[in-house]
Amino acid sequence: MSGPTPDPDRFTSRRSTVYAPNGIVATSQPLAAQAGVEILSNGGNAFDAAVATAAALNVVEPTSTGLGGDVFACYRTADGEVGAMRSCGGAPADATRDRVRKAVAAEEGVPLYEVEMPETGAHTVTVPGTARGWEATLDRFGAQSLGDVLRPAIRYANEGYPVTEVVAAQWQHGEDLFESDNAREAYLFDGSAPTVGQMVTLPKLGRTLERVAEEGADVVYEGDIAAAIADEVQSNGGFLTTDDLAAFEPEFVDPVSTTYGGVEVYELPPNNQGLVALEALNVATEIDAGDHPFGSAESVHAFAEAMKVAFHDGHRYITDPEHEEIPPLASREWAAKRAEEIGDEANHDVTFGVADAHAEDADTVLCCVADAAGNVVSFINSRFAGFGSGLVAGDTGIALQNRGASFSLDDDHPNRLEPGKRPFHTLIPGLIEFGADDWAAFGVMGGYMQPQGHVQVVSNIVDHGLPAQAALDAPRWRYREDGTLAVEDRLGGSVGAKLARKGHDVRLLPASMFGGAQFARWEDGTLSGATEPRKDGQVAGY
Repeated sequence: MSGPTPDPDRFTSRRSTVYAPNGIVATSQPLAAQAGVEILSNGGNAFDAAVATAAALNVVEPTSTGLGGDVFACYRTADGEVGAMRSCGGAPADATRDRVRKAVAAEEGVPLYEVEMPETGAHTVTVPGTARGWEATLDRFGAQSLGDVLRPAIRYANEGYPVTEVVAAQWQHGEDLFESDNAREAYLFDGSAPTVGQMVTLPKLGRTLERVAEEGADVVYEGDIAAAIADEVQSNGGFLTTDDLAAFEPEFVDPVSTTYGGVEVYELPPNNQGLVALEALNVATEIDAGDHPFGSAESVHAFAEAMKVAFHDGHRYITDPEHEEIPPLASREWAAKRAEEIGDEANHDVTFGVADAHAEDADTVLCCVADAAGNVVSFINSRFAGFGSGLVAGDTGIALQNRGASFSLDDDHPNRLEPGKRPFHTLIPGLIEFGADDWAAFGVMGGYMQPQGHVQVVSNIVDHGLPAQAALDAPRWRYREDGTLAVEDRLGGSVGAKLARKGHDVRLLPASMFGGAQFARWEDGTLSGATEPRKDGQVAGY
């Protein structure tokens, strides 16, 4: 299969792809994009700008990310290195399934046999990877110090910023989630979430960011901040200790990849769900999914069926590779066999598998950055579900993630809870190699929407020649955990009716349910970027 060459001058979208001479920052919030550009204009490179943008998102979109979460990267450096960074911690060393079952049973007043992994609370807190992930990125690839790149975030936290519509709506969740005084004091204002346009400051978070800038990332993992994190978890019945925090280190790993329509697509390996996207692309190749007309029912059907088998396999096998062996889900041989499951009718025997990771609609933020030298990085951050566990560590302003909700307490489950184990992780920054001197960082946000969005963006560009902005703006579909096929309402009508006749249980959902997306490209010195308005997407150029 070979697709048409994308035509950057073909304008078919609601807005145009952004071009800039020195650098591109694409992310989900305008002030965060400006933070990245500020660093670029002060001599920083794409990695510096990515960390600055991520830190600013910690402040201006605190509903989705923070120091209490995890961070991942997929990148191509100016000297041609292609790699990935994974900075996510595991379960506490004392968190055995038996101990957690007994603790949850006592807390909820239910028999042991009824206990399931909770979605929030102390038992869902895993070791956060963000601070050391930021620092490791800069130590290896940055041109500026951690203190330099955190300045915009600190300024927003201490001097204030106006809250946007999307973030204000998401912030409402905190009113019900936060129970402790320190959580409500850190993120609510007179007990309420901020309203649209309200100027807010986050002084507790600002002070912590100042300490990270001055003392380095270790301040989060050792000393009084680490003690505050451990005390918060333990006082709510959890098992996280300062030893768990101190022992954590980020990893630089080799990405996994496949070729689709003549381009190479790179993803993160397990424990992340990148293999789901790659398997789906390979199965799509086997069944010639990209040959169908753009936006047609035939196209949606073919790609959705490819996604089904990929989800079925990924959710059956993907977990921490240090604890389980994972089959070659991204191989051509595997895809050829799995493609035999796909026909002209919807296959309802293929399901999501056994992951049950509470992750279908999880919240995420992403930034994609490219600079004139040819550094390209996709940098993705999350606290998992909104404000995460609902716990905020003492006076630090650090809201702790609930990524441990992805574990299972079933002894036979591949993603079962084990001490030190990292859970199934949804976050997948992406990278596309169009040619030796043509690279793009990209990603789509939103739990299980992420690999589905990757597949659709790649197909839109490779199979149909859409420029980046049009590829991101195009209406989307998504296969849901309950077996339904959701399509954006603007893709409904005759397409939805045809899909229903193929046996799909079709649901029309608003665009906000299909994730935001970002894209930044370096094409032999030409820089371009795109985002789309499913969130507060913004591209800033320098």
